[in-house]
Amino acid sequence: MIFDVTIVGGGPAGYTAAIRGAEYGLKVALIEKSDKLGGTCLHVGCIPTKALLFAAEIWDHLKHAAEYGIDEIGTPKLNWAAVLKRKNAIVSKHTKGLEFLMRKHKITTIKGYARLTGPAKDGVHTIEVTTEGAAGEVSHVKAKNVILATGSEAKMLPGLEVNSRVLTNVEILDINQVPKSLVVIGAGAVGMEFSSIFRSFGTEVSIIEFLPRVVPVEDEDVSKELARTFKKQGIDVNAGARVEAVERTEDGVEVTFIDANGKKQVRKAEKALVAVGRSGRTGNIGLEKTKIKLDHGFIKVNEAQETAEPGVFAIGDIVFGLPQLAHVGSMSGMIAVAKIAGRAFRSVRRDRIPGCTYTNPQIGSVGLTEAQAKEMGYGVKVGKFPFAGNSKATIVDSHDGFVKIVSDARFGEILGVHIVGPQATELIAEAVAVLELEGTVEEMMFTIHAHPTLAESMLDAYGAVQGMAINA
Repeated sequence: MIFDVTIVGGGPAGYTAAIRGAEYGLKVALIEKSDKLGGTCLHVGCIPTKALLFAAEIWDHLKHAAEYGIDEIGTPKLNWAAVLKRKNAIVSKHTKGLEFLMRKHKITTIKGYARLTGPAKDGVHTIEVTTEGAAGEVSHVKAKNVILATGSEAKMLPGLEVNSRVLTNVEILDINQVPKSLVVIGAGAVGMEFSSIFRSFGTEVSIIEFLPRVVPVEDEDVSKELARTFKKQGIDVNAGARVEAVERTEDGVEVTFIDANGKKQVRKAEKALVAVGRSGRTGNIGLEKTKIKLDHGFIKVNEAQETAEPGVFAIGDIVFGLPQLAHVGSMSGMIAVAKIAGRAFRSVRRDRIPGCTYTNPQIGSVGLTEAQAKEMGYGVKVGKFPFAGNSKATIVDSHDGFVKIVSDARFGEILGVHIVGPQATELIAEAVAVLELEGTVEEMMFTIHAHPTLAESMLDAYGAVQGMAINA
């Protein structure tokens, strides 16, 4: 059998491409080396992490139950095993959901490790598939087009290895009890989310970040606000710090670092989480037998996700220049199969990708930061509205943070929206649509937002650009 497209990797990028390809009427095969579809996101990333974050949010509310008029609940006791059980049940449910979708769309799923064997011959690519185990049986899959969606894995600091005390995002999701103390190395989304989770559950948390500020990809004002709220929660935040050593002790780990002032500091804890980024899985998949070009280990593609090898596409975390986000992978997969099917598509625009961090408070952002807009030569007008002035924020007892609008002073076009506060990861969807439609401040100032809602803070932020926020 010759497939119209064979996809290597069953994470969000790969399975989305498979489903959309089937919807276009293509004959699709999906190769996955593990026995479950879903990839990092479903099994050791987005989904289980957010399940823990939801539990942490409920726990935080329970601490203040009396303030909400809920009496006589006694002293809440954390059942960590039950938290993990629910997390695992959510993952299991959606894993089964993916299996159903493969059957529904008549997608052929193949278990095994896939490698490219070289250029297409007579318009047909051959992919070598090796099964696990002692037998290591080898078979070949033929396809007119190939989409690489092999994903990424956590980086480790040089000289360090994962063990019972030094963890990545994978191991920390299944620890058998909440640690009394935790050092988190890296203050990107992963490090900050786990810091938020375990601080809610009572862990003493220290964060060490090499760059000058936490969540360094975000607008500087957002970084400052999140650092402020984390410190208010009792989290030890150290930005501009360089880790010198991570050593095992009798009862945990000891992390030595040089702080922003050049002083040597030591933090001791039960566990250390290394969250210093992710590397694309581009090794040992046969790229050397093709014309595919790499940049810092990531695959270079064009606007249709095509590599330099005809008929071979790359999507998701392995693509050079794209953020490693599940929703970016999914969209890049839809673009690739649209190209293969001869359908219309729009390429991924870096400044239209929403970034979400599910800390307490949450972050949602899209478009240019204030600094980026100025660097690009825009005359910039900024509006900020604090959630302290929003009635729904008072109702849900979450006043930290703000909405920040970055706009072009000349034409009023909205260039970027940066939110830190309650439900920021949901609110940002409006901003993505506004940027896609090239909305202006004036247009959005006259767009009715329901009251009382957190979304109403967006309306006030648009008005703040002109110095006319109603509730501030």
